[in-house]
Amino acid sequence: MSVSILVVDDEADVADLFKRQFRRELESGDYAMHFAQSGKEALELITNSAEPELMLVLADINMPGMSGLELLEQAKQRWPRLPLVIVTAYGDPENRRKAYEAGALDFVIKPIEFNSLKARINNILTMTGL
Repeated sequence: MSVSILVVDDEADVADLFKRQFRRELESGDYAMHFAQSGKEALELITNSAEPELMLVLADINMPGMSGLELLEQAKQRWPRLPLVIVTAYGDPENRRKAYEAGALDFVIKPIEFNSLKARINNILTMTGL
């Protein structure tokens, strides 16, 4: 079964970075990755059931329009079982507290250490039974 991950970040190069770092998993079919550059676009993808069905969302905090924290709150209201992880350069205690209070399962600080992120993803999928 393929693990479907939505990466939400307004920086254009993030999609290429994730595709490079997860190249093996993508080529083997272990992961399917979807990308959105805004919270609004992410909600549309989730609502329209990106295929395969989304199992995990990785979202930046600071984006124009809807922040990652607002996305987290709205997604948790509509899809309470959907695991969300905040991935941000703003790792201050206040953002961390807000993320966990809104229902984030993890909080990853940029620059991303991808081996650690892969381990965290595996832990979340195991913990949530996906």
